[in-house]
Amino acid sequence: MNRKKILVVEDNEDNRRILVYRLRKIGDFEILEAQNGLEAIEMTEKHSPDLIFMDLKMPVMDGWEATKRIRLTAGGRRVAIIALTAQAMAGDEQKALAIGCDDYLAKPVVDPEIVREKVERLLKKYAGPTLVAVQ
Repeated sequence: MNRKKILVVEDNEDNRRILVYRLRKIGDFEILEAQNGLEAIEMTEKHSPDLIFMDLKMPVMDGWEATKRIRLTAGGRRVAIIALTAQAMAGDEQKALAIGCDDYLAKPVVDPEIVREKVERLLKKYAGPTLVAVQ
């Protein structure tokens, strides 16, 4: 069985490590990492991830623009995208959904059950049930 690919796009190394740690605890995924939106676009084109955790505020290119550009690519319509933000402003969740994100998650990501629920739901939505839990 092919392992699902998850791309974690986050400029803050500590936040990226926490999320990668959570993902490794909930499933056997191939985890890719990017530090900005431009890297996210390049990695999406090269590796075709099944799911992307996209930080919205980053240098070089923010997650808002990267999400819009990914959604315009052929493979970008078949990937689940979860927006990540630390400074949640009123309306940000609706704005993230409007630009093409499938879900929204506030940082820091501390509850592994919330991560598990979102990952399982979105992987099923885009690719069918294939999650293998690891504990």
